Amino acid sequence: MALQDVCEWQALDTQGASPHLPQVGVWAVPRGCDPQTFLQIHGPRLAHGTTTLAFRFRHGVIAAADTRSSCGNYVECPASRKVIPVHQHLLGTTSGTSADCVTWYRVLRRELRLRALREGQLPSVAGAAKLLSVMMSRYRGLDLCVATALCGWDRSGPALFYVYSDGTLLQGNIFSVGSGSPYAYGVLDRGYRYDMSTQEAYTLARRAVAHATHRDAYSGGCVDLFHVRESGWEYVSRNDAWVLYSELQKLPGPEKEGEEEATPDRAGEVGEPSAGPGPAPAPAPAPAPGDSRMPAEIETL
Repeated sequence: MALQDVCEWQALDTQGASPHLPQVGVWAVPRGCDPQTFLQIHGPRLAHGTTTLAFRFRHGVIAAADTRSSCGNYVECPASRKVIPVHQHLLGTTSGTSADCVTWYRVLRRELRLRALREGQLPSVAGAAKLLSVMMSRYRGLDLCVATALCGWDRSGPALFYVYSDGTLLQGNIFSVGSGSPYAYGVLDRGYRYDMSTQEAYTLARRAVAHATHRDAYSGGCVDLFHVRESGWEYVSRNDAWVLYSELQKLPGPEKEGEEEATPDRAGEVGEPSAGPGPAPAPAPAPAPGDSRMPAEIETL
């Protein structure tokens, strides 16, 4: 006979496991404590670090991220996946607490599937972003940490939205999230054009993440690259971040090309004799006033 039968012991919580998240205010905290205040005072304080980015251009949406998951000063996983597919035409970058990001993407995937069954079609990218924003805003102040860029293609074309766990919802052409985002933004702002070619977009995304992993201690590992097209999302590549950074350093960057184009011919500068025969060139006229490889476990959903 089992010991619990001899002692006539019964579990206090007889409710079975539920696939739904608990409602706001029913988290397990000491009696008499406000959940928000308790988590702010006694909750864990672990530093998070990552580099994720996404940008929209005429051939779709590019999403890229590093693969290092950090927990404080420790590297928890050097090969994690930070770009999560939602369905065939929608995926998202994840930054924040890994467990929160995975959980909320599961919830989003379920809700979009249910709406597709009810309405006969998947919601737009804007609708999916609004749905995620509303669901997470109910847990504001409970130390939920999710920052994501939703990348997709719907009836209106390529779309990109940023969603934060406090309910923030933004639409734009370029987003970078994580501790390495300042370094990634520096590369993106310098090289981004909406009408760039596909290969130029791949190079720009790889360069931005690689430079961020070189400068940010919490980012590293590899660089994952995804491309959302009209036909669906596509996994492009996974490259080692350090090898990629070393290779990109050998390529001429936009600033080097600009310097080469702006370098004047020394033989034609004002005040110096020309290398060839003939009189020295006349001084320039004064300006007029006013001139100035994807892992196998990822499957298409």
